[in-house]
Amino acid sequence: MFKHILVPTDGSPLSEGTVSRAVSFAKDAGARITFFYAQPDFPMPIYGEGALIDPTTPEQFSKSAEAEARKILNSAKSEADAAGVAADTDTVVNEVPYEAVIDAAERHGCDLIFMASHGRRGIAGLLLGSETQKVLTHSKVPVLVYR
Repeated sequence: MFKHILVPTDGSPLSEGTVSRAVSFAKDAGARITFFYAQPDFPMPIYGEGALIDPTTPEQFSKSAEAEARKILNSAKSEADAAGVAADTDTVVNEVPYEAVIDAAERHGCDLIFMASHGRRGIAGLLLGSETQKVLTHSKVPVLVYR
């Protein structure tokens, strides 16, 4: 049924568990995976009384974010390779992660987004506004939420 699955990951323990489950799901479905990581953009410095000055330059920040993305994506791809599941990786800089996830799914022609959820309910879920909830609300590509 599904042939190309986008799996957003951020390297957290929850996300790592989702990668493992997505690999198993893809193997059973005979699908391939694109692992995706939305890199944060360089935070704009705030100047004024009491502001902390970060000595990191935009170039240093970018290099560090790219290295972190590669580490996380390579780990996910290695897990897929070990299971015999075809996998690619992708990363972009975007300060709005849910938009980056949806764009990546469309750009790669994915027919499913497989992502994690913390499972927050009620007021906590409403106030914290998860990226998963935003993807569910805005995506035209089907979303499978793994909890």
